[in-house]
Amino acid sequence: MNIDFTPLYRNSVGFDRLARMLDQAMNSETSSGYPPYDIEMLEENHYDITVAVAGFDDNELDINVENGVLTVHGKKEASDKERKFLYHGIAQREFERKFNLADHIEVRGAELKNGLLKIHLVKEIPEAMKPRKISITSAEGRQLEHHQEKNSQAA
Repeated sequence: MNIDFTPLYRNSVGFDRLARMLDQAMNSETSSGYPPYDIEMLEENHYDITVAVAGFDDNELDINVENGVLTVHGKKEASDKERKFLYHGIAQREFERKFNLADHIEVRGAELKNGLLKIHLVKEIPEAMKPRKISITSAEGRQLEHHQEKNSQAA
């Protein structure tokens, strides 16, 4: 299924990444669900991704961020010791999990504790992207006041 994003481009600028993400989501294969994970909002601009990685050591996990995609990869090292399981229910297979990050989301760190890998994320909007008031100058170069400000001063 293809979606035409042309109408979006008529009235907006810079949404090509969003279109790519939607296209990837539509064309990607369904995930196996392994390993399970949680995404938690701690505060307004602070998030944690928690991935259940039971049986993996920190040296068997790899976390990368590239082009707005956070990738968590796990691969068990080969064991010299041969083990004989009567029942083997703890999955320790190689995996790769990808998370698309919104603009201005930065990975601040990660920790492994009790079989859970927590990845700490923060959304930091650059000063240039924050809302700001724009003053208007007349053709003669003097600054004009906003109509609303004049009315509030007269009251």
